[in-house]
Amino acid sequence: MRIIKRESYLQDIQLFKFKSTIFWYMLIIAMFLLAPLILSSYWVSLMNLIGIYVIVALGLNLLTGYTGQVSLGHAAFFAIGAYTSAILTGKLGIAFWIALPAAGLLAAVTGIIIGLPALRLKGLYLAIATMGFAFIVEEIIVQWEGLTNGVNGLNLVRPTLGPFNFTTDESYYYLIFATVLLLIILLKNILRTPTGRAFVAIRSSEVAAESMGVNLAVYKTAAFAISALFTGIAGSLFAHHMLFIGPENFDFLVSISFLVMILVGGLGSVHGSVFGAIFITTLPELISLSKGYLPAIIGEQAGLRAAVYGLILVLFIRFEPLGIYGRWCKIKFYFEHFPIYKKDTFRRVRKFYRTERH
Repeated sequence: MRIIKRESYLQDIQLFKFKSTIFWYMLIIAMFLLAPLILSSYWVSLMNLIGIYVIVALGLNLLTGYTGQVSLGHAAFFAIGAYTSAILTGKLGIAFWIALPAAGLLAAVTGIIIGLPALRLKGLYLAIATMGFAFIVEEIIVQWEGLTNGVNGLNLVRPTLGPFNFTTDESYYYLIFATVLLLIILLKNILRTPTGRAFVAIRSSEVAAESMGVNLAVYKTAAFAISALFTGIAGSLFAHHMLFIGPENFDFLVSISFLVMILVGGLGSVHGSVFGAIFITTLPELISLSKGYLPAIIGEQAGLRAAVYGLILVLFIRFEPLGIYGRWCKIKFYFEHFPIYKKDTFRRVRKFYRTERH
């Protein structure tokens, strides 16, 4: 078991608590860099989707996992990023390298606009408000045919940068991987700042955070903006990966799948965002492979995928509320403290709090 003897508060905000952790992260990065050279084009394309959804999960986890603000409308920010990039590159002829940050910034501005009226909402009411926003954006996409081409959708092309061409899935993989790596580092640094600590304080108790001087309006809006920024960037990458986008790519079920990602992976965890995106993206493939082994009356059902999603969500909430990353932490904790591990170390304790009402 490794014991840390802290000598300053700065040790609490270090990126790596142990030097050996740097080695393991470098090894994982090297494995991902070599993956396109080993895997087939199909699996490389699937890993591209995983990388895009990791970015979405990072943004949503910042809002929901770290700040405690539930959102069922992130498919709208995803769509804003995708359509912004498609319109700028396809209709206006602007380079992808300008359209990518522009997609994120427009989504962030929209996040601020949505965050302001939602300041007085929390819990279920906030979820319903963000869900309504997602329906509004979906309807705008369908009706504003002059800009979005309606239900016919928009075609896109892969970006190029001088001699570098990202037309293949393998080359585009490295662009997505670099973006994921940069945004993970950015999020980790945000969480180490006073802003990140304010987010966590709001999640724990809004009344307590406000009594300590945290401006709820500023930090809640900032959480919405940063989360939307990440999701807008992911939407831009998604559009150029798929090469075609339409309203069906951004329906309400997409928002649900984003929320399931962070719930299954682990709320309030960067690692959980990665694990959740990997699990939910590969799950449809596992369902498709398992259909051949299931009875025909089950395997041929149209709602099999949605049913499996719901079952997995219920099982995780009931038996593993900390998600996949939480289970990994428990396993690691067990081996670090073996043989003196106590069985009830992670037993959930029922607590009762007075409702926070102003």
